[in-house]
Amino acid sequence: MQKFLAWTLETIREDESLMSWMEERRFEWVPLVSSALKNIFLGHTTIIITDKQREWFGKYLSCTLNNFEKNRPFLPIVRYEELLCDIDEANSKSRIDIVEDMLSISYPKGYTFFYIGKSDSQRAKIAKHHEESFLWIMDEQIQNSFYLNSSDDLLDLKLIQLARLFDKSIDAVLFSELSMEDLG
Repeated sequence: MQKFLAWTLETIREDESLMSWMEERRFEWVPLVSSALKNIFLGHTTIIITDKQREWFGKYLSCTLNNFEKNRPFLPIVRYEELLCDIDEANSKSRIDIVEDMLSISYPKGYTFFYIGKSDSQRAKIAKHHEESFLWIMDEQIQNSFYLNSSDDLLDLKLIQLARLFDKSIDAVLFSELSMEDLG
């Protein structure tokens, strides 16, 4: 994982979008991204789910990660809203269990929720219910999640910067700049 940590620092410092705020946060970031990348490259489907305020970012993220201009294979990344027409109806443990049963059948190699938003949202409960979720949580420090402040004036910019860093991390593994062993 040390190689991934060093690669992340170098990428942050070379990025034109002035991501200096991430230099000190990379120690939180790297283990979470390592786990998410391993799941992607093991064939898990990544299901992006957001709170209502960040739906725009879920669309942005899915379009950015699977874009024909990238000249790379498409990844198994989908938005939760594309799977269920009434996302907010999964509002009890029994309904979440029904959704998870459907997802287990649909994605036999596994799936990972990628949640971006506030921790108290109903949609967060879906992602937090699943053990292998990749969480960017607002306004609450939760173990195994990346903390963001929803009142940060630069939040939208930071989300886009994080998406860029995540996308570059995917490229680094796809194009053998990093190996799976480097991810820890």
